[in-house]
Amino acid sequence: MKTSSTRIRVLVVDDSALMRKMIPMIISADDSIEVVGTAMDGEFALKKISELEPDVVTLDIDMPRMDGLAALKAIIRDFGTPVILVSSLTREGAETTLRGLEMGAFDFVPKPGDALSVHIADIAHELIEKIKAASRSRRPRSRGPQEVRPKPLQPVVRARPLPSETVVAIGISTGGPQALAEILPDIPADFPAGIVIVQHMPEGFTDLFSKRLDGMCAIRVKEADNGDVIGPGMALIAPGGKHLKVKRTPFGLVAVLSQAPTVSGHRPSATVLFNSVADELGSAAIGVIMTGMGDDGVEGLARIRQKGGMTIAQNEETSVIYGMPKVAIENGYADMVLGLYEIVPRLAGIVEHNGVKAGAS
Repeated sequence: MKTSSTRIRVLVVDDSALMRKMIPMIISADDSIEVVGTAMDGEFALKKISELEPDVVTLDIDMPRMDGLAALKAIIRDFGTPVILVSSLTREGAETTLRGLEMGAFDFVPKPGDALSVHIADIAHELIEKIKAASRSRRPRSRGPQEVRPKPLQPVVRARPLPSETVVAIGISTGGPQALAEILPDIPADFPAGIVIVQHMPEGFTDLFSKRLDGMCAIRVKEADNGDVIGPGMALIAPGGKHLKVKRTPFGLVAVLSQAPTVSGHRPSATVLFNSVADELGSAAIGVIMTGMGDDGVEGLARIRQKGGMTIAQNEETSVIYGMPKVAIENGYADMVLGLYEIVPRLAGIVEHNGVKAGAS
């Protein structure tokens, strides 16, 4: 067993006395975690963080006095401590959670609809794994227009054109909402390839997330429905709780949803999406694996490469969690390793290399 000095120190913030008892109980079952304190609202939380210096904070969003978003802003600004939001599965809870992720929260876990111990235990494994990941992550930072984007590098690529019909498939998890909100608005409205995305997120969150992105982007962004046509100027995001596949039909490429078993513990799974893109498009597929825990998408990225498509992995420096891309890179499945802000320029360059220039008038 680890000593207290090597354990991950966690502060639990929740206005519910029952939750302040239940959450420490379920996460303390892992001997690498030590709950150093609890707080009933944001004001108390800031005092406790100053006193206890936790490694990670779990933060309820709906609290009196100082609510979760106000507390999150202060925590990031004053302490830089990774924050995991504990969010209700209501529409209002989802909207607030997405705002929190945009502000710099590390990740979130959904709060069950009631506080029965059997339901609280359902989130135990997920919360523990995210606490561990958060303790190893890069510290959150405020995001805003003052940030300077690095000049894209010119990595070596395979010198060959892609077929005219191209689809970009993206697999992303922890840190994904922030990353996608940073790069998708840079894609021009006339980008000539279809885009399909798996972002690990619960049912109900992906629809709101898609709509938020749609309001920020020149291309159209929507949660995928069965039969949606995949084509230029459109990005489809897999719904929470459903796998997304690409299928070729007489009417073109369309989205197909299913509730088949989880893959790598996920539904939607990036590997399921990547496999379908590889099988349906072959050398016309581009696979992009980005920040996230675990290895979902890695084997699917390998299949894209085996079928002659191009593969991209996000680099360590710009990944919130260097898990999924790290495994892909270490296995030799990535043709290119790019920073966050290099991905869209490189995709545009690949398309232009294919003879169709994104952003052309």
